[in-house]
Amino acid sequence: MLEIRKTVEQYAPKSSFRSFTDVYKVNTSGAVRYWLVGVLVALLLILMLPWTQNIRARGSVTTLRQEERPQELNTIIAGRIIKWHVKEGDFVKAGDTIAQLAEVKDSYLDPQLLARTQQQMDAKTMSIESYSQKVAATTAQISAIEQAKTLKLEQLRNKVGQLALKVVSDSMEMIAAENDFRIAEDQYRRQRIMRDSGLASMVQVEQRNQSYQSSMAKKVSAQIKFTNTKTDLTNTRIELSQVEQEYAEKAFKAQSERASAKSDIASGEGELAKLTNQYANYAIRAGQYYLLAPQDGQIVKATKAGINEMVKEGEKLVEIVPVQATHAVELYVRPLDLPLVSRGQTVRFMFDGFPAIVFSGWPQASYGTFSGRIVAVENTVSSNGKFRVLVGEDADDRPWPPALKMGTGASGIALLKDVPIWYELWRNINGFPPDYYKQNEDDAKQKK
Repeated sequence: MLEIRKTVEQYAPKSSFRSFTDVYKVNTSGAVRYWLVGVLVALLLILMLPWTQNIRARGSVTTLRQEERPQELNTIIAGRIIKWHVKEGDFVKAGDTIAQLAEVKDSYLDPQLLARTQQQMDAKTMSIESYSQKVAATTAQISAIEQAKTLKLEQLRNKVGQLALKVVSDSMEMIAAENDFRIAEDQYRRQRIMRDSGLASMVQVEQRNQSYQSSMAKKVSAQIKFTNTKTDLTNTRIELSQVEQEYAEKAFKAQSERASAKSDIASGEGELAKLTNQYANYAIRAGQYYLLAPQDGQIVKATKAGINEMVKEGEKLVEIVPVQATHAVELYVRPLDLPLVSRGQTVRFMFDGFPAIVFSGWPQASYGTFSGRIVAVENTVSSNGKFRVLVGEDADDRPWPPALKMGTGASGIALLKDVPIWYELWRNINGFPPDYYKQNEDDAKQKK
C-alpha cells in the first residue's frame, strides 16, 4: 500500500491523491474492532442466558379413563340383522336401540320357547310336590308301623309274662299232684299188704286203688297242663320274635320307599334347577336381540350394512365415541429418556390444527401451547419400541381447547432442568443426555 501511495504521489496530481485517500480512507481509523468486541460480548451474554432442557415426544389425544374412549359394540349372540335404528354419525343416548337381530339357531327358533320351558318347570315342580307328599305319607306310615309294633310287642310281652307265671303255677300244681300220687301209691301199697295179711277188706283195697288211680290221673293231667303251658310260653316267645321281624320288614320297606321318593325329589330338583337355568338363559338371550347403546355418544365405523346380514358371536357392529370425555395425551418416549420423566412432571403441548409459536428453551416466551402433567408412566415397552406416557390436563393452567377430538396429533415437550445456553450447546456437541433430577416434595407441592 505504501509503494502504491509513493507511486501515486510521484506521478499523479494532488487532486487524484485526495480521491485515493477518501476512497481507501487511508488516514481514517476503522470501527470493525468495536463491532467485533460488541458481537463477542453479546454472544457471551447470550451463552449465559438460562435454557430449559426438555424432551420432545410425539403422541395423540386420548382419554384418562378407559370407558370414555371409543367403544366397540359387539354382538353377544349369533344372528341376522333385521333392522337398523341408527346410522353412522347419529348421536344416541344410553339405552337407545342400535340394531335388532333375529335368531338363526334351530334350538331357539320356537317363538313359545319361554312358555314351554315354563310349563316344563311347572310340571317338574308338581312332580317334586307329589314326591314330597309321598315322603310325608311314608314317614307317617313308618310312624304307624312303629306304634303298632310297640303295641303288639307289649301285648306279647304281657302274654309271655302271664305264661311264665302260669308255668310256675302249673309246675306247683304238678308237684302237688306228684306228691298226692306218691301218697296215694304208698297208701294203696300198704292197703294191699294189709289185705294180704287179712287186716283190711277188699272194699278198702278198692277204695285205695280208686284214690291211687285218681291221683295218677291228676298227676298226668298236671304234667300235661305244665307241658302245654311251657309250650305256649315258647310259642309266644317265638311269636314275639316273628312280630319284631315282621314289623322290622314293614319298616324297612317303608323306609326304602321313602328313600326312593327322596331320591326322586333330589333328581327332580336337579332337573328343575337345570330347567330354571335354561329358562334364565333363554330369557337373557331374548334380551340380546336388541343391541343397546352402553353410553351417550356418536355412532361411527359400522362394519355391517345390509338387512338379513349374518353376524357371529362377539362380532363388532359399530363403534360409539362417548360425548363426555376427560381428554389426555398419550406420548411415546425413547428408553433413553424414560428415567427423565416421572408422575407430576410438567409437559407443554402443541396440538395439530391449533397454531403455536414455540421457543424450545424458553417455554414462558412460547405462545399457543398448553400445559399438562404426567399421570402415568408405563413400565412395559410398546410395539414401537418406546414407552407410553399418559399426560392429563393441568388444572392450574389454561384449559385445553374444547374442540379437541380423539386421535388429534400432539407434540409434547417435557420440561427439565434450567441450565445456561453454553452448557446446553456443550452437552449436545458431546452427545450427553439432559441433566436428571428429581423434584423436592416442597417444589412438587408448590406446583400442585
